[in-house]
Amino acid sequence: MGIDLEPGWQHILSDEFEKEYMKSLREFLKAEKESGQIVYPKSSDVFNAFKHTAYDNLKVVLLGQDPYHGAGQAHGLSFSVQKGVTIPPSLKNIYKELQTDISGFTKPSHGNLTQWADQGILLLNATLTVRAQQPGSHQGKGWETFTNHVIAEISARKEGVIFLLWGKFAQNKSLLIDAQKHHILTAAHPSPFSAYNGFFGCRHFSKTNEILSAQGAEPINWQIT
Repeated sequence: MGIDLEPGWQHILSDEFEKEYMKSLREFLKAEKESGQIVYPKSSDVFNAFKHTAYDNLKVVLLGQDPYHGAGQAHGLSFSVQKGVTIPPSLKNIYKELQTDISGFTKPSHGNLTQWADQGILLLNATLTVRAQQPGSHQGKGWETFTNHVIAEISARKEGVIFLLWGKFAQNKSLLIDAQKHHILTAAHPSPFSAYNGFFGCRHFSKTNEILSAQGAEPINWQIT
């Protein structure tokens, strides 16, 4: 598991990688691979969220739960899949909401959200690895301790970050966020099972840009090309 983070994150998180829980997590991942398990995403992509989104440019945190567990999908960014892979149902619904929320947005031909990450959106999953075809298989192994620490550090060190918390799982993380300093937008999860219960019509994308503009920051260009 190569750990190569953007320098701002490296400065804040380097000590975390020396802690016992992270050593145990590394041993667990090593054992998974040695026993022949396929683990997604590939090692070099695990920390992609912290490579593409510079700490100093952090504007938005979009929290997911698990990486996708199908071949070629996950590449270290929540909700995002690699080009050439079928757009997953939740991301289709995200694009659907964008079409009604952002004037001129057209549905992209792929599901790679790197362009969002590069603009300051931390696309963070709570668990950063998964066993092939076994959703949730790497939960409770230490990743949540790490990503909870990341959220708590952002809350403590920054101001005015917009947290997009979709679904109960993500909303539980609001306990880690200082709502006096930051903006928390909540909605149903964009999954087909819940999107009609409050994700569609949430207008989180235009609301995010309104908040950024009010703070004197550059709005997000949501269009994926």
